[in-house]
Amino acid sequence: MVKTALGAAVDDLVGELAELAVARGIRLAVAESLTGGQLAAALAAAPDAGDWFRGGIVAYHPEVKYDLLDAPRGPVVTGPTAEAMASSAARLLGAECSVAVTGVGGPEPDEGKPAGTVYLSTWHDSEPRTELHRFRGDPLDVMRQTIEAALRALVSRVRE
Repeated sequence: MVKTALGAAVDDLVGELAELAVARGIRLAVAESLTGGQLAAALAAAPDAGDWFRGGIVAYHPEVKYDLLDAPRGPVVTGPTAEAMASSAARLLGAECSVAVTGVGGPEPDEGKPAGTVYLSTWHDSEPRTELHRFRGDPLDVMRQTIEAALRALVSRVRE
């Protein structure tokens, strides 16, 4: 059983993801921005995480996204940025599957986008899949919803 500070929904998703990763022999990685390392922390709390979780990259500042994760120069709250982050995390950390999140946690808009705008991209078998979410609530609510959505997306990709 997984116990994080993020609640039962996250705990259940992390537990399911851990079981799937072990059963399928898949190594996972994350690249995150607005979640500030909380997604990686949740995964690290899972059983046998050392066997399947390769690690995470917290790329909070745009220059880190550009220089380390090969994000296209310009606005960073975009689908192409999330895709570049996910593919680079998989490559840099030696994972078959990864997820990346970039967005506006709030409470104020950023890059002309309202708070709660989040791009999430998964990378599996060299194929990106990107989603746009519009979450509601304060910055902590947006972070929790982003983490849950990222974990759901990873579970879906690992099941394929």
